[in-house]
Amino acid sequence: MESTVKVTAAEVNKLRQATGAGMMDCKKALVEAGGDFDKAIEVLRKKGQKVAEKRADRDSSEGAAVAKLNADQTAGVAIVLGCETDFVGKNENFVKLANDLAELALNYNTKEEFLAADFGGLTVADKLVEQTGVIGEKLDITSFEKLEAPYVGAYVHINKIAALVGLSAKVDNAETLVKDVAMQVASMGATTLSYKDFDPTYVASETEARIAVIEKDNEELARLGKTLKNVPKYISMSQLTPEVLAQAEEDAKAQLAAEGKPEKIWANILPGKMDRFVSDNTTLDKEKCLLDQNFIKDEKSTVAKYVASYGDVEIVDFKRASVG
Repeated sequence: MESTVKVTAAEVNKLRQATGAGMMDCKKALVEAGGDFDKAIEVLRKKGQKVAEKRADRDSSEGAAVAKLNADQTAGVAIVLGCETDFVGKNENFVKLANDLAELALNYNTKEEFLAADFGGLTVADKLVEQTGVIGEKLDITSFEKLEAPYVGAYVHINKIAALVGLSAKVDNAETLVKDVAMQVASMGATTLSYKDFDPTYVASETEARIAVIEKDNEELARLGKTLKNVPKYISMSQLTPEVLAQAEEDAKAQLAAEGKPEKIWANILPGKMDRFVSDNTTLDKEKCLLDQNFIKDEKSTVAKYVASYGDVEIVDFKRASVG
């Protein structure tokens, strides 16, 4: 028998504001709950649970990346609210939800603590289930990064990548420095601060793999009669011991002698050759190490040199959260 419960537009709107659900879904939930507001929320929550169960194996590969800083910029958080489609990820209400969640996330140090936190009467985890029912796509916090430092800055690239950078001190124009470095983190995808952080086993494995790729490429280039790529012996500054650098300098001197260059001008040429040797043999550092990367705003400089131009300050840490 059809229900005779009557609900007002004001009641429907109140439920919409509380849950974000569509007008018809809210009306149906209120009717099913006999007009009881709290029960109607429970009806929508159960619907969300059913949708979430059905979509549990879906991939939340789209979404919105956001970053938030506390008032004195000594802490920041970067999260990704994941969904299934780019269409939802760009939705204004979805992005607002991501920002609201990030504001709350500032108060927690781990993803687990954050998911258990209260968000409008629900835990964050339950809110995601509820919104899965509202939106019809699997929602998840696919990335959670927290950073604390004497001074923290952030940069967000079109809600797809959020980056945080921590400085050892707040120096003059720190706002510019921290934003520029955060842009570097977002665009160049460093995974560690310096080559000094690398494990020797990892470097050895990467060296072998990269040389193998270049040698394979050279086989094809040779077949086509094209110029072969340089095969480096090393890929990281961590491998360039004083002995290795000394041998490289001796090799450079021998090359200059073979070319008939007068010894009195070697001092003018050797620095450039050594710089080239280091550049050719530190490709891993340039890819993975923030401080060793070429600075995106000045390819002739490194991030380390750019930071040093601001005086007595260092990058103490960085975090990156990206969609997909």
